[in-house]
Amino acid sequence: MTQEAPGAGELLSILRDGQARTKAELVQLTGLARSTVSQRLDALLSSRWVVPAQDAIASGGRPATAFSFNRAARVVLTADLGATHDRLAVTDLGTTVLAERTADVPIERGPETTLTWLVEAFTELLAESGHTLADVCGVGVGLPGPVEHASGRPVNPPIMPGWDGFPVPEWLGERLGVPVLVDNDVNIMALGEHWIAHPGTDHLIFVKIGTGIGCGIISDRRLHRGAQGAAGDIGHIRVPNGENVSCRCGNTGCLEAIAGGAALAARLDDASSNRDVVDLVRSGNLQSIQLVRQAGREIGTVLASIVNFFNPATVVLGGAIAEAGEHVLAGVREVVYSRSLPLATQHLRIQASELGDRAGVIGAAVMVVEHVLSRVD
Repeated sequence: MTQEAPGAGELLSILRDGQARTKAELVQLTGLARSTVSQRLDALLSSRWVVPAQDAIASGGRPATAFSFNRAARVVLTADLGATHDRLAVTDLGTTVLAERTADVPIERGPETTLTWLVEAFTELLAESGHTLADVCGVGVGLPGPVEHASGRPVNPPIMPGWDGFPVPEWLGERLGVPVLVDNDVNIMALGEHWIAHPGTDHLIFVKIGTGIGCGIISDRRLHRGAQGAAGDIGHIRVPNGENVSCRCGNTGCLEAIAGGAALAARLDDASSNRDVVDLVRSGNLQSIQLVRQAGREIGTVLASIVNFFNPATVVLGGAIAEAGEHVLAGVREVVYSRSLPLATQHLRIQASELGDRAGVIGAAVMVVEHVLSRVD
């Protein structure tokens, strides 16, 4: 069987790194005939996916024209929806944020109420950024629960009543008229952190410690979702110290029920949310510091097994509770470095997220851009 020649999307993938390249360089990188590259460049130029670079490149004779990816060709709408806190953004194709907004919208209000608000907020953000729906190439949404990758529908999400099986991509797509991609929130956070802060890392784990706990897995620089999209759901791994603690998933002893933000807030008199827990830690409250440090140890117990199994180069901690700083990191490091194999921890880095709250919206943009560019003819 003859292998199909790479399409225009491959040229875009090459140019997406921001480096301008000549036609000759693209011929060399793709292995395509010069006439084929010329034909596909013409199509990309006419649709403004690619533009001539400002500076020509000297080649011994007449300077050769270089071409670069047009980050401004389209915009992306992104949303990182949490249990109680949301962040929305409009980005260009290079994931630069053009406009953004945060809001406290409980996910338990249900899908139609939440998504109606989302459409209205997107419309306002587009106007703020100077764009319209005609400029949008896609929408990326992260949800705080299990999402079936093939359909983009949440499946039995413990903290999202009324969302089970709801057709989020179809519902939003009908109202916005563009492709809609939906994934678990920690997956898009892993994508964002890897794309911006660790692009050269082949194997990375991103752990979100918020109301719940989840894990995004980057393997060979690609997001690993598993067979249905459930890979990385470490929040419902049973831990030794939680035999009698009930979890919202219906089981007992889950990591989330012991070390998640909701569990920590429930044990503090002056806390009702993740933010309250972090504020208490930052103010020097001894009980909250001890709880957060122990939560780090519990998470580290689970991560130690994952480090032995997967052998990542980097473990990144993000989410609201991770903003408590070194107390969480210290607890995780203490257990991971003592219980994982020396070879697995020889060069292992365990660090806080560099993107913080923005990891999700950046990752959602990465998800959409990769999808859209792969389908450019």
